[in-house]
Parts: sequence; C-alpha cells; structure tokens
Amino acid sequence: MHLPLDGVTVVSIEQAVAAPFATRQLADLGARVIKVERPGVGDFARGYDETVHGLASHFVWLNRSKESIELDLKDADDLALLRRLIESADVFVQNLAPGAASRLGLSAKALRATNPRLVHASISGYGDDGPMKDKKAYDLLVQCETGLVSITGTPEQPSKVGISAADIAAGMYCYTGILTALLQREHTGEGAEVSVSMLEALGEWMGFPMYYAVHGGTEPARTGASHAAIAPYGPFRCGGGEQVFLGLQNEREWRTFCRDVLRDEDLASDERFSSNSRRVANRDALTGQIEGRFAGLTAAQCLHRLDEAGIANAQLRTMHQFAEHPQLAARRRWRQVHTPGGPVRALLPPATLAGQEPVMGPVPALGQHNASIRAELDARQADNSGQGDES
Repeated sequence: MHLPLDGVTVVSIEQAVAAPFATRQLADLGARVIKVERPGVGDFARGYDETVHGLASHFVWLNRSKESIELDLKDADDLALLRRLIESADVFVQNLAPGAASRLGLSAKALRATNPRLVHASISGYGDDGPMKDKKAYDLLVQCETGLVSITGTPEQPSKVGISAADIAAGMYCYTGILTALLQREHTGEGAEVSVSMLEALGEWMGFPMYYAVHGGTEPARTGASHAAIAPYGPFRCGGGEQVFLGLQNEREWRTFCRDVLRDEDLASDERFSSNSRRVANRDALTGQIEGRFAGLTAAQCLHRLDEAGIANAQLRTMHQFAEHPQLAARRRWRQVHTPGGPVRALLPPATLAGQEPVMGPVPALGQHNASIRAELDARQADNSGQGDES
C-alpha cells in the first residue's frame, strides 16, 4: 500500500508541541521523519511528566512514527552531519529560538542553495521581523496576546484554553503549508520557504470575536461554557443537579425547542426571547425559564427529548469517558502504538483517506536511530565516492 507521502524525507529540529505536531501529521501520511534531538536530553517535552508507561504524555502524543538521532549542533562534526541529512531531504522543519537557525547556517537561503528542491519550514512565536521578533513565546502568552484569554472563562475570571491552542494552530498551519509547498514543487520543480508564527496562526482563529468587538463596540462577554453571541447555547441544570449541554442555531429550532422539549409553545413568542439578540440580552431570564422546565426531568430524559426534537445536544464527558467513547469505538478509530515503555492506544488521524491506513508507527527512544542513520550516511558517501572514481 502506498501512502501519499511515501518517499518524502523530513528532517526536523523540533521541541515541545508546534513543530512535532506538524511533523507527526506528515509521518502519519507516510513521510520519513528524522527527529534531531539534544544528546542525553532530547526534546524537552520528553521531561514534561512520566504518566504514560514512564514517558511524557505530550511526547507520546506527538512523536509516533519518527526516527530519533542525537546531534550536538555546537559540535562541528554533528552540524556537518545534519547538513548532509538535509542535502538529500525534501523538507526541513525547525522551531529553534529566534535567529538560531541562521546562526547555525540553517536558514532557507543557505540550505536551498545546495538543495533547491528543499521545502524549508520555520515556526516562530511572533514572526521573523517586527518589534516582538525576539520575544519568547509560550502557548499561554500567545493566547494572551491574541485576546483568547480575554474571552475565555467566567465573568469573574479569565482563563486559558485547556489545551495548547496556539501551538496546535501553528503546527497545523505549518503542516498544511508544507503540503502546499510540496504540491507546488510538482509544478515548478522548486522548493519553498514556509514561515508560520504562533501569533498569526491563533490570530486567524480569532476572527469572529475580533469583528464582534471592533464593529459591535463591546468585547464578547466571558460566559463560561455558554456562547457569547447565541442563546440558548451551553449548559443547563436538570433535576438532581445534573447538566445537559445544548445549542440552537436559528428561529425554527427555537420554536421546535419550545414546543417539543420545553412543551411550552407560548414561550417562543415571548417578546424577551423573540430573536437571538433578545435571547442573548435576556440570557439570565431565559436560563431560568429553561431550567425551571428541566427541573422535573433527569438528564437522560432531557437528552431524549432533545434527540427526539432534533436539537443538538451533548453530555459532558471526562477524559476517561472520552477514551471509551462509543462513537469512536463503533467507527474503529483506535489503533495500538508502541512506545519504549509499552503499548498505548492512539486515535487515527481525523482526515480519512479511503482505502489507506496511516502509519501509526512506534514512538522512538532518545537516539534510537543514531547508529542506523549514521551508517546510512556513511554508505551514501561511500557510494558517491565510488561513482566519482568510476567516472
């Protein structure tokens, strides 16, 4: 079976989340990904925790199907070996500190001078110019700079998103940028330089709240698990203190919700709730009306009514419950991935290509491929020398 990126070699100097997230997507599609790590220490995400068979949960998530080689980039011989790797690679990815790649001679200009078909991809915090180009950028800080934290949380307390949203956004745009550059190379024969900043990646996701604030005159309210601009949308209490989550999108659904779920058709024509804007303005009163009618029902009964009425709904699941989600099980979305500490389950990549099975290879131990990669380069050099002698 041939995968879309069979034959593509990626060399990546990567740390933490953003770049490893991008290259893992490439590895899932069949690319060979060679991960360059610090000797003895490796990607610092290896040390975040020890929860997965003694390994870090972030690292296990982001680094399956890769090869690991330890190189000291301050050592001339190791740096020369890295350059030899890149000379025959299709893609080079780096998320080093600002300016570090250029100081090491690993800029796009330098590397593409000897390998013009190379796709050179860089991830930075704030971009390679401008007043913040040298500023350190961690996920929380970029969430703050883009305003995400300002609109997340409760009215009393702003909050960061519970996952690395800025890192994942940057990694995803880096991944799609690389795919775009590889596709372009098929037409032009030339590689390209791809640059992604965390600020701009997450900033792209902030379009709705930015427009709402700039053109509406007020910042979107922090509404917890509710929606700042749609009502009813979010959690509602049922009998016994249980909660259900639901969301409406239009006036037709509002009328159906009143008639078939709340069983109060007159509520649909209440002036306070006669449009989405009015429902948002009178959110507290609306919530009181809904929860008053839900008070005599269990969560299961509420969910049944919502399903029968075709109103979108969900139950709040824990991570353990998500790991046993019946929909994922029914669709056979889990695969076993090996790690140095033992096997784990991993979700298949979200984009399903009919008839193709992603790689889902093992997570490498630090430096696991030191010997094999060095031997491969030595053999390649010997072959090149032999060809030169024959000619």
